Amino acid sequence: MWLRKWTLSLFLMAVPRYLIPSLDRSHAGFYRCIVRNRVGALLQRRTEVQVAFMGSFEEGERTQSVSQGEGAVVPAPRIRSFPQPQVTWFRDGRKIPPSSRIAITLDNTLVILSTVAPDAGRYYVQAVNDKNGENKTSQPITLSVENVGGPADPIAPTIIIPPRNTSVVTGTSEVTMECVANARPLIKLSISWRKNGVLVTSGLSDFNRRLTIISPVVSDAGYYECEAILRSSSVPSVSAGAYLHVLEPPQFIKEPEKHITAEMEKVVDIPCQARGVPQPDIVWYKDALPIDPVKTPRYRVLVGGSLQVNGLLPGDTGMFQCFARNLAGEVQTNTYLAVTSERVLASGSVQLPRFTLLESGSLLISPSHISDAGTYTCMASNSRGIDEASADLVVWARTRITTPPQDQSVIKGTKAILTCGVTHDPSVTVRHVWEKEGSMINIQSIPRMRLDADGTLHISQTWSGDIGTYMCRVTSVGGNDSRSAHLRVRQLPHAPDNPTALLSTSEKRAIDLAWAKPFDGNSPLIRYILEVSENNAPWAILLANIEPESTAVTVNGLIPARSYQFRLCAVNDVGKGQFSKETDRVSLPEEPPSAPPQNVIASGRTNQSIMIQWQPPPESHQNGILRGYTVRYRLTGLPVDYQIKNISSPDVTNLLLEDLIIWTNYEIEVAAYNGAGLGTFSHKVTEWTLQGVPTIAPGNVQAESVNSTTIRFTWIAPNPQFINGINQGYKLLAWEPGKDEEVTMVTVRPNFQDSVHVGYVTGLKKFTEYYTSVLCFTTPGDGPRSLPKALRTHEDTPGAVGHLSFTEILDTSLKVSWSEPSEKNGVLTGYRISWEEYNRTNTRVTHYLPNVTLEYRVTGLTALTTYTIEVAGMTSKGQGQLSSSTISSGVPPELPGPPTNMAISNIGPRSVTLQFKPGYDGKTSISRWQVEAQVGMVGENEDWEMVHQVSNEPDARSLEVPGLNPYTFYRFRMRQVNIVGTSPPSQPSRKIQTLPAPPDMAPANVTLRTASETSLWLRWMPLPEWEYNGNAEQLGYRVQYSRAGSQGRVLTHIIADRLEREFTIEDLEEWTEYEVRVQAVNGIGMGPWSQPVRGRTRESVPSCGPTNVSSFATTSSSILVRWFEVPEPDRNGLILGYKVVYKEKDSDSAVHFWTVEGNATQSVQLTGLGKYVLYEIQVLAFTRIGDGRPSSPPILDRTLDDVPGPPVGILFPEVRTTSVRLIWQSPSQPNGIILAYQITYHLNSTNSNAATVDVLNPSARQYTVTSLKPESVYVFRITAQTRKGWGEAAEALVVTTEKRARPQPTSRPTVPQKDVQARHVLLSWEPGSDGLSPVRYYTVQLRELPESNWTVHSASVNHEATSYIVSRLKPFTSYQFRVKATNDIGDSEYSEESEAITTLQDAPDEAPAILSVTPHTTTSVLIRWQPPSEEKINGILLGFRIRYRELLYDRLRSYSVHTINSVSTWAELTAPYSIRNLSDSTLTQYELNKLSKHKRYEIRMSVYNAVGEGPTSPPQEVFVGEAVPTAPPQNVAIQSATATQLDVTWEPPPVDAQNGDIQGYKVYFWEFQRKNETERLRTLFMPEGGVKLKNLTGYTTYMISVAPFNAAGDGPRSSPTRGRTQQAAPSAPSFIHFSELTTTSVNVSWGEPTFPNGIIEGYRLIYEPCTPVDGAPGPPGEPFITRYGAALTIHWTSGDPGRAPITRYVIEARPSDEGLWDILIKDIPKEVTSHTFNMDILKQGVSYDFRVIGVNDYGYGSPSLPSPSISAQKVAPFYEEWWFLVVVALVGLIFILLLVFILVIRGQSKKYAKKSESGNNSNCNALTHGDMVSLDEGRFPALELNNRRLSVKNSFCRKNGVYTRSPPRPSPGSLHYSDEDVSTKYNDLIPAESSSLTEKPSEISDSQGSDSEYEVDPNRQKTHSFVNHYISDPTYYNSWRRQQKGISRAQAYSYTESESGDPDHCAPPPLPPLPPLPPQLSSPSPQPQQAQGQPQGQGSLFRPKGNE
Repeated sequence: MWLRKWTLSLFLMAVPRYLIPSLDRSHAGFYRCIVRNRVGALLQRRTEVQVAFMGSFEEGERTQSVSQGEGAVVPAPRIRSFPQPQVTWFRDGRKIPPSSRIAITLDNTLVILSTVAPDAGRYYVQAVNDKNGENKTSQPITLSVENVGGPADPIAPTIIIPPRNTSVVTGTSEVTMECVANARPLIKLSISWRKNGVLVTSGLSDFNRRLTIISPVVSDAGYYECEAILRSSSVPSVSAGAYLHVLEPPQFIKEPEKHITAEMEKVVDIPCQARGVPQPDIVWYKDALPIDPVKTPRYRVLVGGSLQVNGLLPGDTGMFQCFARNLAGEVQTNTYLAVTSERVLASGSVQLPRFTLLESGSLLISPSHISDAGTYTCMASNSRGIDEASADLVVWARTRITTPPQDQSVIKGTKAILTCGVTHDPSVTVRHVWEKEGSMINIQSIPRMRLDADGTLHISQTWSGDIGTYMCRVTSVGGNDSRSAHLRVRQLPHAPDNPTALLSTSEKRAIDLAWAKPFDGNSPLIRYILEVSENNAPWAILLANIEPESTAVTVNGLIPARSYQFRLCAVNDVGKGQFSKETDRVSLPEEPPSAPPQNVIASGRTNQSIMIQWQPPPESHQNGILRGYTVRYRLTGLPVDYQIKNISSPDVTNLLLEDLIIWTNYEIEVAAYNGAGLGTFSHKVTEWTLQGVPTIAPGNVQAESVNSTTIRFTWIAPNPQFINGINQGYKLLAWEPGKDEEVTMVTVRPNFQDSVHVGYVTGLKKFTEYYTSVLCFTTPGDGPRSLPKALRTHEDTPGAVGHLSFTEILDTSLKVSWSEPSEKNGVLTGYRISWEEYNRTNTRVTHYLPNVTLEYRVTGLTALTTYTIEVAGMTSKGQGQLSSSTISSGVPPELPGPPTNMAISNIGPRSVTLQFKPGYDGKTSISRWQVEAQVGMVGENEDWEMVHQVSNEPDARSLEVPGLNPYTFYRFRMRQVNIVGTSPPSQPSRKIQTLPAPPDMAPANVTLRTASETSLWLRWMPLPEWEYNGNAEQLGYRVQYSRAGSQGRVLTHIIADRLEREFTIEDLEEWTEYEVRVQAVNGIGMGPWSQPVRGRTRESVPSCGPTNVSSFATTSSSILVRWFEVPEPDRNGLILGYKVVYKEKDSDSAVHFWTVEGNATQSVQLTGLGKYVLYEIQVLAFTRIGDGRPSSPPILDRTLDDVPGPPVGILFPEVRTTSVRLIWQSPSQPNGIILAYQITYHLNSTNSNAATVDVLNPSARQYTVTSLKPESVYVFRITAQTRKGWGEAAEALVVTTEKRARPQPTSRPTVPQKDVQARHVLLSWEPGSDGLSPVRYYTVQLRELPESNWTVHSASVNHEATSYIVSRLKPFTSYQFRVKATNDIGDSEYSEESEAITTLQDAPDEAPAILSVTPHTTTSVLIRWQPPSEEKINGILLGFRIRYRELLYDRLRSYSVHTINSVSTWAELTAPYSIRNLSDSTLTQYELNKLSKHKRYEIRMSVYNAVGEGPTSPPQEVFVGEAVPTAPPQNVAIQSATATQLDVTWEPPPVDAQNGDIQGYKVYFWEFQRKNETERLRTLFMPEGGVKLKNLTGYTTYMISVAPFNAAGDGPRSSPTRGRTQQAAPSAPSFIHFSELTTTSVNVSWGEPTFPNGIIEGYRLIYEPCTPVDGAPGPPGEPFITRYGAALTIHWTSGDPGRAPITRYVIEARPSDEGLWDILIKDIPKEVTSHTFNMDILKQGVSYDFRVIGVNDYGYGSPSLPSPSISAQKVAPFYEEWWFLVVVALVGLIFILLLVFILVIRGQSKKYAKKSESGNNSNCNALTHGDMVSLDEGRFPALELNNRRLSVKNSFCRKNGVYTRSPPRPSPGSLHYSDEDVSTKYNDLIPAESSSLTEKPSEISDSQGSDSEYEVDPNRQKTHSFVNHYISDPTYYNSWRRQQKGISRAQAYSYTESESGDPDHCAPPPLPPLPPLPPQLSSPSPQPQQAQGQPQGQGSLFRPKGNE
């Protein structure tokens, strides 16, 4: 048999093959063979038949266009073919092969990438079927290319053929995924592949467009993604991906055995499990038919795939096949199942347990089981044959009681169940008989008893007659058994009898109660419960545990003026019995209040009034109806009468006592009164009226001048009675006439010991007139001043005269000038002038001058003598402060020189000590020392600022500089000032850093805002950088917070970020005020605390419910609930009221809420409750924010019982002509325990008086009535009964007929439009025929359009109804309705659907969700929200409504004592809402403006439609007044200051966009086009308009953006502005490389500097031999120097010439305080041993050292020892000398007489001129003026010493008649050391245009010549490279010393001073070796500064002559 395509088309074949005679396409498909025999059938694997064919192309000619540069995707024309044909693309007859621009996809689509105009043309394809050889050619496809854009415009990459999800089966040879992308230029397009994010590099082909996976396996599956990137472009890449799924055919992992045998009725599992990808599906077949477990439930496929057969039957025998299939294929396995129906129990070879074959052939079964029953066959066989006989065995189970009855104690009226469970054989009939006390019970005659078939006896409505012993007897053929049990019936105790209540005669406020003991209900009494009704209030338990033996009790502690009524009940273990009758109401007489008013508080309101507040006495102590209050008060401690204030209203609880005495203490008491009299007064409270200001001034005020700056005051204190407060002290006032606003005030504390007070005002101006006065002040303010009195301070000596100067200075006289003292301090009487020779007081001359004289000529001086001249003013008090100066007669004073040898010591946090050597004094004394410093940023280009000055200490040698900032870098320099002016600055000191110290200031602008219910938002202004006082990385902030006004725990938090400006304090208590302060902390310590700020967390919902919740059922539908307040810590806000939450216990009904407005009421009566229903009750409190947590655990209480409702569900399932059977359900509202049912019925045509009545037990649910009249209508009424009586009856009609049918459907329901409301409609219909069976109820269904599902709205509509209100509908929704009727027979069909109706709109049910409320400006906030869902709008949304108001009560301190009786009271504490209507329903945000600044607002939102407004959202709070700036700074400008500094300036944002005070700016700057790598931030915590950005990279373009910030946050950035730093010295070349090494030369190459910092103009190459050159000259002798006029002559002696004659000498020089040598004179002939040169080539005022070096053919020799230091201070020309003037005078007098002498003098002058000429025109090769200019223009000195800092020093010491420069004082870290003395041998260095260096001796002369040319050629280009012919550059040594070990370090020199301060010697002795150089001094690479462009006279060592 063959199956084709799984159909039931069968092809029955006798041979195992199937022949298809005429094969066509319709025969293609899958075929499967079925093999069948008598055992069963099997399905074979399927076979596929493929039919090759090829159709025609389905498309005609078409056209396609593409934009130039885009990719052209040309799909191949469609053609039907099997298999898929081989497709080839052609254009104009030529085959198109794939290339970098041409791609042919897997589905034969042609893709032309980056199309160009020549790509236009006609394309077609040729398809070939390789199975049948057919081929077809398609119609042409015309492609046109449109020219859009330029041909070279780049096009971003796009993927036009993305990868596709692909599935492949394992074992396939390969699988290919493709990705075709386009871009322009195409050559830069790169395609890469990733598998699950990992780069794939193998299997790529076709320009990476295809990814081929050979022999794919499961691990090759994954997500493959191709990415197209356009190289060398910033265009982003694109990517696309697809999944490769590798499928694995199924494989069995568990197979069944080939043959399985199982017994009948057993369970057998046939295993079959397989694996594969995806997981295979398991399908079972039996005999080639699929197994359907649904149709055959005994067959079940288990989870793993196995088949389970339950209850085996013989028909289950057969072939079972298991197929495992997935997308990769299928496999199958099979087994044969044989089911056997019999088994051998016993035979000669078989012996089973319990079965024994006896010798007689009998079968013994012992013991027998029930399961042994059955048919047994005995088979006997011998050689003659086999015979058998059968018999049936019946096994009965023994009858026994296995569940006997148990002793029971039940409550009266409940059901008693006595079990009598029996086990017996099913074939045995069992009979149960119950006996009570030995008598058999006739159960049929007792309706309350029922006997179940299992023998259980049910006794309902038990009562005392049921008490006794019950026995169950069981009889049967299988045995008999009996058991017994005792039943006890308990009931509630009866109510106590005859309760009486009388006023007690023995106790006050007590009532005596008495009663008779009631029946205990067959259970001992446990206690009595006494309830009381006070003033007709609901009953409440008064005593809950009265002893059961008691029959009387006295109730005491009652409240007067109240009436009481009592009732009792007894309690046993069943429960509470009925309450007794109420006693007569007894009233207690009224009494005066026994307690005073509570919480009496007095507070001074003004200085003449006190506010007194109180609360009423406790209600239990009012003892009657309050009529009012009496307030009495008097002065504290005085024997005066009380003043009485009467308040006649009990609702008034405050009184303002007015017209009191200022600042007086009062004692106040309050009492309440009622009709019986005045109650007790409260405790005395004392309170002062507020202080006033004094009303009189101090008396007897006297003022007198004590001295020139102090006034003494005396006065008498005012009379205390006029002070009107606490005397806080006195203010002594003094002011100059006409300057009333400039008052000098001194506060003096009060002195209570002395009668006369004394005070002083100091610091006044001398000899100045003042008005004086005294006043007394208290806390509120100042009292009146005493009458002003005028006086003048005493006269004093005057201050120093001003502008002391000297003019007309001659040999014997000079003119002294001055100006009047600025501080005369009296009447000037004259001036005193004195002079004396310096340090010779015995030569003093003094003159006194009149007060009008301001100049004086001093005569009689000695020429060329230093004088000290002093001038002072004079008053009657004597001589004033001296102004003095020194001057040399005949020598005009000059500007002083700068100090030198500055050293730093005693470095502290805020001070340092400077040691220094004074500079040239300018021929006069130093009057002031000035200290300048670079602060913070230290460098050549940084600003210097004055930090300290010291006057009148001319002999100072050290200064302490105070007032420095801790942990700050400083570099100092000094100036000295004399009478002429200020000196140039000294050389800067070394850079030092002051020590750290704790911060000096606290963070400023500390504000605290509410963040949430449990958090506060703290903000502050961070410390400026200069206030860190320590390491910036260690600076942080410490926040301390605690609850305000309490001694609770103080918590702290450390914030490590120094720039942090805010912090959110979390985990706080709700609605609690906190005090917070902040301090700065660094590594040294903590700074001062900020001023504390206070803030309150936001109001929240209460975190717990009210306490002590209790309830009491008052009626069958009401419960009284009481509670206490919420504990104060859990209130979390102002309690506005309470809600009682209640629901039926164990019910799915909705939770109900009963709201109690106000927090003064703590009880409520719930009404409208269900009767006899158990309720869960909780109480919650709510605040303005919302509902808090309900009380826990819920309390349970049940309403009282009542008569029940009607029974429901009455049906008549069986109706005959003379009998009916009706059934019903218990009432839906039982309202108690159902005790019985009553059935009444009568003919509908007769009177109800003729009705038959029957009472049934409460368990009855059906009733059968017989003997009825046929074909008659009867009325049945059913009523239920509780202990409260019979309830409402349910009525039903029935027709006694057997012709009943289902009812007909009703008419189509209608809904009148007038009855359509928003949430309900009135549905009406006409009933159909009832089918002679009255309708019992209707069912109403509805559906919400456009949905199609019907839902039941009600299935219990009254059978008499013809209309029904359908409620619980959605507003503005379309509905349809339908109705069906139900009678006793069944349901009718549903009626026709009603017309669609739409409910009306209703107010929205939901508020918008406010997402955020953020400050927008200082007077507006931005509100963002999400509208409600559409179904909650209940109509068409018209708009939004915003309610907002200021939170006034947020400032209240006494929030916790507010009593709110209603919502109106709450409204008094808050402002009314303002409303904004937004009519745009699409809005989701809105700016709420025109708000008040610095206020907290509450905001709510709602939506509205045409009907009305929906609920409001929960409130959102926001603080208005702070908002971030909304505009950036304006006019940002950048000025390039230096190579490392940019000056940025800007203007603030517009005022209207600042939104508050700008607290600072953030400056963002980064290198152009390198923002991500180089962006930095500079924060200015001051509202400045500029900043200097330092430490930048030279010659680099920077982008700068500025953003303002205020207390609310950061504003927007300005647009980036571009600026570029100036050029700077470049960094070292990036590398140096040597090549072409020979014995005399090497080729040097190098790389450009990493940081050029400008335009590179040239390079400087320095080299030296690593070891001294053997054969070079030795050192010449120590040189010495002579000086004549402006010329210096250096003398030396020749040294060792070395191995060759000396060819020339070289002179080097260096400033004495610097260690850097430079060539001064280069080519000095070898014959000379001295050389003269002009000092103009040196820097004026600088001391120099010189040394000489010999040169021979081997190179430079070792240098000589340095010469003594000599200053380059020019000597004045002779015509300016004093002796020249003397000579001229003498010549004039004796001109005629000494003519011969004149000739001699002229001869001497010529001789001097010759000497000068010979000195200036020496034959030595000294540098002439022209040479020097050439040198300078050639930049030789500048290039060599351009990075040296030079100082001019003017201290000298005398040595050999020559002024020499003393060596500088060494100071740690401030000296620059040099390695110039390391080497002892020099080598000649040769300049060259190239970088090839040689050392051939034969080339030395050439090099010298080139050097000479280079120096004198003014047009020589500065870019030429050169080498230094010296080795004094320390950077050079450092660079070589890093490569060469073992070279010793040069020794520095020392400096010592004698006690007089003069140098001990001028020759510098050697010092021990120096420690390693600091990093900044030992850089291995040279760092020249201003190498090529340095101005003359600034960076060079020597000053050209032309610069004078």
